[in-house]
Amino acid sequence: MVDFAGWEMPVQYSSIVDEHKAVRTAAGLFDISHMGRLQFGGDSSQAFLNGILTNDTSKLNVGDVRYSLICGKDGGILDDVLVYRLPDRWELVVNASNRDKIVRWLKHSAGFAAVEFKDCTLTTGMIALQGPQALALLNDVTKLDLSKMKYFTAMELRYLETDGVISRTGYTGEDGFELVMPSADAERIWLTLFEHGAKYGVVPAGLGCRDTLRLESAMPLYGHELNETIDPLTAGLEFAVKFNKPEYPGKAALESIKNQGFPLARVGLVLEGRRIAREGSPVQINGQDVGKVTSGTFSPTLQKVIAMAYVPVASSSPGTGVEVNLRGTLVPAIIVALPFYKRRA
Repeated sequence: MVDFAGWEMPVQYSSIVDEHKAVRTAAGLFDISHMGRLQFGGDSSQAFLNGILTNDTSKLNVGDVRYSLICGKDGGILDDVLVYRLPDRWELVVNASNRDKIVRWLKHSAGFAAVEFKDCTLTTGMIALQGPQALALLNDVTKLDLSKMKYFTAMELRYLETDGVISRTGYTGEDGFELVMPSADAERIWLTLFEHGAKYGVVPAGLGCRDTLRLESAMPLYGHELNETIDPLTAGLEFAVKFNKPEYPGKAALESIKNQGFPLARVGLVLEGRRIAREGSPVQINGQDVGKVTSGTFSPTLQKVIAMAYVPVASSSPGTGVEVNLRGTLVPAIIVALPFYKRRA
Protein backbone atom coordinates (compact mmCIF):
# COMPACT_ATOMS: atom_id res chain seq x y z
CA MET A 1 0.00 0.00 0.00
CA VAL A 2 1.22 3.50 -0.83
CA ASP A 3 0.02 7.04 -0.38
CA PHE A 4 -1.37 8.31 -3.69
CA ALA A 5 -2.69 11.88 -3.71
CA GLY A 6 -3.84 11.42 -0.11
CA TRP A 7 -5.43 8.02 -0.72
CA GLU A 8 -4.07 4.72 0.57
CA MET A 9 -3.79 2.64 -2.58
CA PRO A 10 -2.62 -0.91 -3.39
CA VAL A 11 0.38 -1.21 -5.71
CA GLN A 12 -0.28 -4.93 -6.12
CA TYR A 13 -2.29 -7.75 -4.59
CA SER A 14 -0.28 -10.69 -5.96
CA SER A 15 2.27 -9.55 -8.56
CA ILE A 16 2.17 -6.78 -11.14
CA VAL A 17 2.89 -9.21 -13.97
CA ASP A 18 0.20 -11.71 -12.91
CA GLU A 19 -2.40 -8.97 -12.56
CA HIS A 20 -1.37 -7.45 -15.89
CA LYS A 21 -1.72 -10.78 -17.69
CA ALA A 22 -5.08 -11.43 -16.05
CA VAL A 23 -6.45 -8.14 -17.42
CA ARG A 24 -5.22 -8.99 -20.91
CA THR A 25 -6.64 -12.54 -20.86
CA ALA A 26 -9.57 -12.50 -18.38
CA ALA A 27 -10.27 -9.44 -16.21
CA GLY A 28 -8.96 -7.33 -13.39
CA LEU A 29 -10.89 -5.55 -10.66
CA PHE A 30 -9.61 -2.09 -9.68
CA ASP A 31 -10.74 0.20 -6.87
CA ILE A 32 -10.43 3.64 -8.49
CA SER A 33 -12.40 5.60 -5.91
CA HIS A 34 -9.46 8.02 -5.68
CA MET A 35 -10.44 9.55 -9.04
CA GLY A 36 -12.26 12.87 -8.61
CA ARG A 37 -15.97 12.89 -9.48
CA LEU A 38 -17.43 16.36 -10.04
CA GLN A 39 -21.11 16.95 -10.77
CA PHE A 40 -22.77 19.86 -12.60
CA GLY A 41 -26.50 20.56 -12.71
CA GLY A 42 -28.79 23.26 -14.04
CA ASP A 43 -29.52 24.70 -17.46
CA SER A 44 -26.12 26.42 -17.72
CA SER A 45 -24.01 23.27 -17.25
CA GLN A 46 -23.44 22.46 -20.91
CA ALA A 47 -22.41 26.01 -21.79
CA PHE A 48 -20.17 26.25 -18.73
CA LEU A 49 -18.34 23.00 -19.53
CA ASN A 50 -18.03 23.95 -23.19
CA GLY A 51 -16.34 27.12 -22.03
CA ILE A 52 -13.63 25.31 -20.06
CA LEU A 53 -13.01 22.07 -22.00
CA THR A 54 -11.08 21.62 -25.24
CA ASN A 55 -13.60 19.11 -26.58
CA ASP A 56 -17.10 20.12 -27.73
CA THR A 57 -19.83 19.33 -25.21
CA SER A 58 -22.53 20.65 -27.57
CA LYS A 59 -22.05 17.51 -29.68
CA LEU A 60 -22.75 15.10 -26.82
CA ASN A 61 -26.03 13.19 -26.56
CA VAL A 62 -27.37 11.79 -23.29
CA GLY A 63 -25.22 8.78 -22.44
CA ASP A 64 -22.10 9.98 -24.25
CA VAL A 65 -18.68 10.07 -22.59
CA ARG A 66 -15.77 12.02 -24.08
CA TYR A 67 -12.09 12.50 -23.33
CA SER A 68 -11.08 16.15 -22.98
CA LEU A 69 -8.42 18.46 -21.62
CA ILE A 70 -8.55 21.46 -19.34
CA CYS A 71 -5.86 23.94 -20.35
CA GLY A 72 -4.35 27.11 -19.00
CA LYS A 73 -4.22 30.30 -21.03
CA ASP A 74 -0.85 29.30 -22.50
CA GLY A 75 -2.23 25.93 -23.69
CA GLY A 76 -0.50 23.90 -20.98
CA ILE A 77 -2.55 20.98 -19.67
CA LEU A 78 -4.10 21.46 -16.21
CA ASP A 79 -5.70 18.01 -16.35
CA ASP A 80 -7.10 15.40 -18.70
CA VAL A 81 -10.66 14.38 -17.88
CA LEU A 82 -13.67 12.37 -18.93
CA VAL A 83 -16.93 14.30 -19.36
CA TYR A 84 -20.24 12.42 -18.99
CA ARG A 85 -23.59 13.65 -20.22
CA LEU A 86 -26.30 12.06 -18.07
CA PRO A 87 -30.07 12.65 -18.28
CA ASP A 88 -30.25 15.27 -15.53
CA ARG A 89 -26.64 16.41 -15.10
CA TRP A 90 -23.06 16.42 -16.36
CA GLU A 91 -20.08 14.87 -14.62
CA LEU A 92 -16.31 15.18 -14.88
CA VAL A 93 -13.91 12.48 -13.79
CA VAL A 94 -10.59 14.12 -12.98
CA ASN A 95 -7.22 12.85 -11.79
CA ALA A 96 -6.90 12.39 -8.03
CA SER A 97 -3.70 14.43 -7.88
CA ASN A 98 -5.43 17.35 -9.63
CA ARG A 99 -8.84 17.33 -7.96
CA ASP A 100 -8.24 20.16 -5.49
CA LYS A 101 -6.49 22.26 -8.13
CA ILE A 102 -9.30 21.77 -10.66
CA VAL A 103 -12.05 22.50 -8.13
CA ARG A 104 -10.33 25.78 -7.20
CA TRP A 105 -9.86 26.61 -10.87
CA LEU A 106 -13.52 25.85 -11.68
CA LYS A 107 -14.74 28.11 -8.89
CA HIS A 108 -12.82 31.02 -10.42
CA SER A 109 -14.04 30.33 -13.97
CA ALA A 110 -16.60 32.50 -15.73
CA GLY A 111 -20.13 31.16 -15.41
CA PHE A 112 -19.46 28.94 -12.39
CA ALA A 113 -22.03 30.74 -10.23
CA ALA A 114 -24.78 29.74 -12.66
CA VAL A 115 -24.23 25.97 -12.28
CA GLU A 116 -25.16 23.63 -9.46
CA PHE A 117 -21.80 22.15 -8.50
CA LYS A 118 -21.10 19.20 -6.24
CA ASP A 119 -17.87 17.34 -5.53
CA CYS A 120 -19.06 13.74 -5.14
CA THR A 121 -15.64 12.15 -4.70
CA LEU A 122 -16.10 11.26 -1.03
CA THR A 123 -19.78 10.34 -1.22
CA THR A 124 -19.36 7.87 -4.09
CA GLY A 125 -17.05 4.98 -4.93
CA MET A 126 -15.69 3.95 -8.32
CA ILE A 127 -14.70 0.47 -9.49
CA ALA A 128 -13.13 -0.55 -12.81
CA LEU A 129 -13.68 -4.03 -14.22
CA GLN A 130 -11.32 -4.43 -17.18
CA GLY A 131 -10.59 -7.26 -19.58
CA PRO A 132 -12.18 -9.59 -22.15
CA GLN A 133 -14.31 -11.32 -19.48
CA ALA A 134 -15.61 -8.08 -17.96
CA LEU A 135 -18.86 -8.05 -19.93
CA ALA A 136 -19.71 -11.68 -19.18
CA LEU A 137 -19.08 -11.25 -15.46
CA LEU A 138 -21.01 -7.99 -15.20
CA ASN A 139 -23.98 -9.40 -17.09
CA ASP A 140 -23.95 -12.49 -14.89
CA VAL A 141 -23.76 -10.62 -11.59
CA THR A 142 -26.15 -7.75 -12.38
CA LYS A 143 -28.63 -9.81 -14.46
CA LEU A 144 -28.51 -6.99 -17.01
CA ASP A 145 -27.63 -7.13 -20.70
CA LEU A 146 -24.87 -4.56 -21.21
CA SER A 147 -23.69 -5.98 -24.54
CA LYS A 148 -25.39 -3.21 -26.52
CA MET A 149 -23.49 -0.47 -24.67
CA LYS A 150 -21.01 1.17 -27.00
CA TYR A 151 -17.50 2.12 -25.98
CA PHE A 152 -17.41 5.53 -24.27
CA THR A 153 -21.06 5.56 -23.27
CA ALA A 154 -22.66 5.57 -19.82
CA MET A 155 -26.02 4.71 -18.27
CA GLU A 156 -27.74 5.49 -14.99
CA LEU A 157 -29.36 2.34 -13.72
CA ARG A 158 -30.02 0.16 -10.71
CA TYR A 159 -27.61 -2.72 -10.25
CA LEU A 160 -26.66 -4.93 -7.31
CA GLU A 161 -29.30 -3.28 -5.12
CA THR A 162 -27.97 0.24 -5.62
CA ASP A 163 -28.55 3.19 -7.93
CA GLY A 164 -25.45 4.20 -9.85
CA VAL A 165 -23.75 4.76 -13.18
CA ILE A 166 -22.05 2.21 -15.43
CA SER A 167 -19.82 3.39 -18.26
CA ARG A 168 -18.02 1.35 -20.90
CA THR A 169 -14.69 3.06 -20.35
CA GLY A 170 -11.28 2.24 -18.95
CA TYR A 171 -7.56 2.92 -18.75
CA THR A 172 -6.07 -0.42 -19.72
CA GLY A 173 -6.51 -0.79 -23.48
CA GLU A 174 -9.01 -3.61 -22.93
CA ASP A 175 -12.78 -3.71 -23.10
CA GLY A 176 -14.25 -2.97 -19.72
CA PHE A 177 -16.53 -0.98 -17.50
CA GLU A 178 -16.31 1.61 -14.75
CA LEU A 179 -19.00 1.65 -12.06
CA VAL A 180 -19.97 4.52 -9.77
CA MET A 181 -22.06 3.90 -6.69
CA PRO A 182 -22.76 5.42 -3.25
CA SER A 183 -19.61 5.04 -1.15
CA ALA A 184 -21.50 2.99 1.42
CA ASP A 185 -22.07 0.30 -1.22
CA ALA A 186 -18.61 0.27 -2.79
CA GLU A 187 -17.00 -2.42 -0.64
CA ARG A 188 -20.00 -4.75 -0.97
CA ILE A 189 -20.09 -4.38 -4.76
CA TRP A 190 -16.32 -4.86 -5.08
CA LEU A 191 -16.49 -8.07 -3.01
CA THR A 192 -19.49 -9.32 -5.00
CA LEU A 193 -17.65 -8.85 -8.29
CA PHE A 194 -14.51 -10.42 -6.82
CA GLU A 195 -16.30 -13.49 -5.47
CA HIS A 196 -18.39 -14.11 -8.60
CA GLY A 197 -15.41 -13.34 -10.80
CA ALA A 198 -13.39 -16.35 -9.70
CA LYS A 199 -14.95 -18.58 -12.37
CA TYR A 200 -14.08 -15.95 -15.01
CA GLY A 201 -10.44 -15.67 -13.96
CA VAL A 202 -10.91 -12.22 -12.45
CA VAL A 203 -8.23 -10.99 -10.03
CA PRO A 204 -7.93 -7.85 -7.88
CA ALA A 205 -5.51 -5.43 -9.52
CA GLY A 206 -3.49 -2.49 -8.22
CA LEU A 207 -1.72 0.65 -9.35
CA GLY A 208 1.31 -1.26 -10.61
CA CYS A 209 -0.41 -3.13 -13.43
CA ARG A 210 -2.68 -0.15 -14.12
CA ASP A 211 0.51 1.66 -15.09
CA THR A 212 2.00 -1.14 -17.22
CA LEU A 213 -1.34 -1.70 -18.98
CA ARG A 214 -1.87 1.96 -19.85
CA LEU A 215 1.74 2.28 -20.98
CA GLU A 216 1.44 -0.66 -23.40
CA SER A 217 -1.68 1.05 -24.76
CA ALA A 218 0.18 4.41 -24.98
CA MET A 219 -2.33 6.20 -22.75
CA PRO A 220 -0.72 9.35 -21.33
CA LEU A 221 -0.54 9.81 -17.57
CA TYR A 222 -0.76 13.19 -15.91
CA GLY A 223 2.51 14.06 -14.23
CA HIS A 224 4.44 12.01 -16.78
CA GLU A 225 3.37 12.60 -20.41
CA LEU A 226 1.07 15.47 -19.42
CA ASN A 227 1.67 18.54 -17.29
CA GLU A 228 1.22 22.31 -17.33
CA THR A 229 4.24 22.80 -19.63
CA ILE A 230 2.97 20.35 -22.29
CA ASP A 231 0.14 21.27 -24.65
CA PRO A 232 -2.35 18.72 -26.08
CA LEU A 233 -1.03 19.03 -29.64
CA THR A 234 2.54 18.20 -28.65
CA ALA A 235 1.14 15.32 -26.60
CA GLY A 236 -0.61 13.89 -29.66
CA LEU A 237 -4.10 14.58 -28.33
CA GLU A 238 -5.40 16.84 -31.10
CA PHE A 239 -8.47 14.58 -31.45
CA ALA A 240 -9.71 16.04 -28.15
CA VAL A 241 -9.12 19.66 -29.14
CA LYS A 242 -11.83 21.42 -31.14
CA PHE A 243 -11.14 24.78 -32.75
CA ASN A 244 -14.58 25.30 -34.33
CA LYS A 245 -16.31 26.04 -31.02
CA PRO A 246 -16.57 29.09 -28.73
CA GLU A 247 -13.68 30.35 -26.67
CA TYR A 248 -12.12 28.28 -23.91
CA PRO A 249 -8.89 28.77 -21.92
CA GLY A 250 -5.88 28.10 -24.10
CA LYS A 251 -7.71 28.14 -27.43
CA ALA A 252 -5.75 31.07 -28.88
CA ALA A 253 -2.45 29.62 -27.71
CA LEU A 254 -3.32 26.22 -29.19
CA GLU A 255 -4.30 27.81 -32.52
CA SER A 256 -0.91 29.53 -32.57
CA ILE A 257 0.89 26.27 -31.78
CA LYS A 258 -1.06 24.48 -34.51
CA ASN A 259 -0.23 27.15 -37.09
CA GLN A 260 3.43 27.58 -36.18
CA GLY A 261 4.13 23.90 -35.55
CA PHE A 262 5.46 22.33 -32.37
CA PRO A 263 9.05 21.20 -31.89
CA LEU A 264 8.46 17.99 -29.94
CA ALA A 265 6.38 14.84 -30.41
CA ARG A 266 5.38 12.01 -28.07
CA VAL A 267 6.83 8.75 -29.35
CA GLY A 268 7.22 5.12 -28.39
CA LEU A 269 10.60 3.49 -27.80
CA VAL A 270 11.62 -0.15 -27.74
CA LEU A 271 14.96 -0.61 -25.97
CA GLU A 272 17.52 -3.37 -26.30
CA GLY A 273 18.11 -5.54 -23.26
CA ARG A 274 16.16 -5.69 -20.01
CA ARG A 275 17.03 -2.43 -18.25
CA ILE A 276 13.99 -0.17 -17.79
CA ALA A 277 14.17 3.45 -18.93
CA ARG A 278 12.99 5.54 -16.00
CA GLU A 279 11.25 8.90 -16.21
CA GLY A 280 13.74 11.63 -17.06
CA SER A 281 16.26 9.37 -18.79
CA PRO A 282 17.88 11.40 -21.61
CA VAL A 283 17.25 10.35 -25.21
CA GLN A 284 20.24 10.94 -27.48
CA ILE A 285 20.89 11.12 -31.22
CA ASN A 286 24.50 11.25 -32.41
CA GLY A 287 25.69 11.82 -28.87
CA GLN A 288 23.44 14.82 -28.25
CA ASP A 289 20.55 14.95 -25.76
CA VAL A 290 17.39 15.59 -27.78
CA GLY A 291 14.59 14.47 -25.48
CA LYS A 292 13.57 12.68 -22.28
CA VAL A 293 11.72 9.53 -21.33
CA THR A 294 8.38 10.19 -19.62
CA SER A 295 7.40 6.59 -18.71
CA GLY A 296 9.07 3.21 -19.09
CA THR A 297 8.55 -0.43 -18.13
CA PHE A 298 9.16 -4.02 -19.15
CA SER A 299 6.09 -5.02 -21.16
CA PRO A 300 4.61 -8.27 -19.84
CA THR A 301 2.62 -8.67 -23.07
CA LEU A 302 5.39 -7.94 -25.57
CA GLN A 303 8.32 -9.16 -23.44
CA LYS A 304 10.28 -6.05 -24.37
CA VAL A 305 11.43 -2.88 -22.61
CA ILE A 306 9.19 -0.06 -23.78
CA ALA A 307 8.98 3.65 -23.03
CA MET A 308 7.31 6.85 -24.09
CA ALA A 309 9.36 9.99 -24.64
CA TYR A 310 9.32 13.44 -26.18
CA VAL A 311 11.78 13.95 -29.03
CA PRO A 312 12.10 16.52 -31.84
CA VAL A 313 9.40 16.16 -34.50
CA ALA A 314 12.13 15.92 -37.17
CA SER A 315 13.47 12.78 -35.45
CA SER A 316 10.16 11.18 -34.49
CA SER A 317 9.54 8.84 -37.43
CA PRO A 318 9.12 5.13 -36.61
CA GLY A 319 12.32 3.25 -37.30
CA THR A 320 14.59 6.08 -36.18
CA GLY A 321 17.46 4.82 -34.05
CA VAL A 322 18.29 6.60 -30.78
CA GLU A 323 20.11 5.89 -27.55
CA VAL A 324 18.76 6.18 -24.03
CA ASN A 325 21.15 7.19 -21.28
CA LEU A 326 20.47 4.90 -18.33
CA ARG A 327 22.66 6.28 -15.55
CA GLY A 328 25.67 6.63 -17.81
CA THR A 329 25.07 3.56 -19.97
CA LEU A 330 23.87 4.26 -23.51
CA VAL A 331 21.24 1.71 -24.52
CA PRO A 332 20.19 1.49 -28.20
CA ALA A 333 16.48 1.98 -28.90
CA ILE A 334 14.15 2.28 -31.88
CA ILE A 335 11.26 4.71 -32.23
CA VAL A 336 8.04 2.81 -32.91
CA ALA A 337 4.46 3.76 -33.71
CA LEU A 338 2.03 4.04 -30.81
CA PRO A 339 0.31 2.22 -29.26
CA PHE A 340 2.66 -0.64 -28.45
CA TYR A 341 -0.36 -2.93 -27.88
CA LYS A 342 -3.85 -2.83 -29.35
CA ARG A 343 -6.53 -5.36 -28.47
CA ARG A 344 -8.29 -7.32 -31.14
CA ALA A 345 -11.74 -5.97 -31.91
